[in-house]
Amino acid sequence: MNMIADERILYRSPAPDGIYCYTPWICHGFGDRLIASFDIAGPRLGELPGPKSDHGDYGSNQCRIYRSDDHGETWTHCADLPMLHARVFKAGSSLYILGHSGRMVIARSCDNGETWSEVSVLDPELRWHQSGGSIDVHRGRVYLSMEKMPDLGHWAGGDPLLMSADEHADLTQRSSWTFSNLVKFEETARFVNTTPIQFEANCWLESSVVRVYDPQSRFYDPEDRSVLLFLRMDGSEHYAAMLVGRENADGTLKLETWKRPDGSPVIFFPFPGGHMKFHIVYDEQEKLYWMVASHVEISTAYGPPSNRERRVLGLYCSGNLFDWQLAGIVAAGEIRLCSRHYASLVIDGEDILVVSRSGDREAKNSHDTDLITLHRVRRFRELALKGVGK
Repeated sequence: MNMIADERILYRSPAPDGIYCYTPWICHGFGDRLIASFDIAGPRLGELPGPKSDHGDYGSNQCRIYRSDDHGETWTHCADLPMLHARVFKAGSSLYILGHSGRMVIARSCDNGETWSEVSVLDPELRWHQSGGSIDVHRGRVYLSMEKMPDLGHWAGGDPLLMSADEHADLTQRSSWTFSNLVKFEETARFVNTTPIQFEANCWLESSVVRVYDPQSRFYDPEDRSVLLFLRMDGSEHYAAMLVGRENADGTLKLETWKRPDGSPVIFFPFPGGHMKFHIVYDEQEKLYWMVASHVEISTAYGPPSNRERRVLGLYCSGNLFDWQLAGIVAAGEIRLCSRHYASLVIDGEDILVVSRSGDREAKNSHDTDLITLHRVRRFRELALKGVGK
């Protein structure tokens, strides 16, 4: 395999048998600062100090926030918050971290991540879900997605909705946010299958919001009021789902399927690593999208992929979000137990930095991992073939 990144440990569980690592995220703060976050959970989480959610994995989670002022070379732990599935983003002159504790919750930093406010509740319903999905900030507004877990009596992923807010508003207030309709998998996609491989999709979850900038794309909106929302498909292997989010002239939001001219929906698209959570960013310099996703080692072709497909992490690039080139392998665990997955990436000058939910031989299993690792892809633009995805 073509390994394109180095690896360092950002966090190691103090008790791999009972404290597990989840939801890594990395982004820019203000100036040269980088912010990383992840949450920990498990049956021994109560042995650690600090606030914890009262709802989550194994009953509760703790989100940890770190900062770096030397482009990721060294990191300082700066806060613990009672939430999970969280993402940090810039809005106006503040940093925010949005996640959930069953309830949708948010906190704010007015000093570039040094300190954080108490958690505010945006919605009290105990059904929220997400992961480190892509966020779009465009023309003074923030666009992101959250999900509600269906009330079906069993785990069934998360049904998405689109959210938007003026980046200069106080985003800890629910009134600052506009919410779209919820799109339910069971009503929209359960029995739709237009792919050459007839996989049995179980649910969708862990959505990402991405904007199309190329006027030549069929998904380009000349009014600049649309985003695409890509979702992991549980039960697929090389497919993801896609929805379209539209902002109406009155500021309301609508989330819907893409339609053919005859009105029939197109939902599933070929997508590397679509069976697992992925993260996409746009490089304005080269007009390319870059994605970090789980790389499938052994294709199961006509059946759902195994949870074992978490060991290898790939970096992909595309000019149009649909034709993806594998640029190289970011990381690979020593054995299948040692997963490298659920990663997040950020462009930092000439490099890409990736944070991964990872494990070593001490991990409980490939899902409940004991490490958060940091990977640097140097001179990443040199890895893209000229004209890729165009």
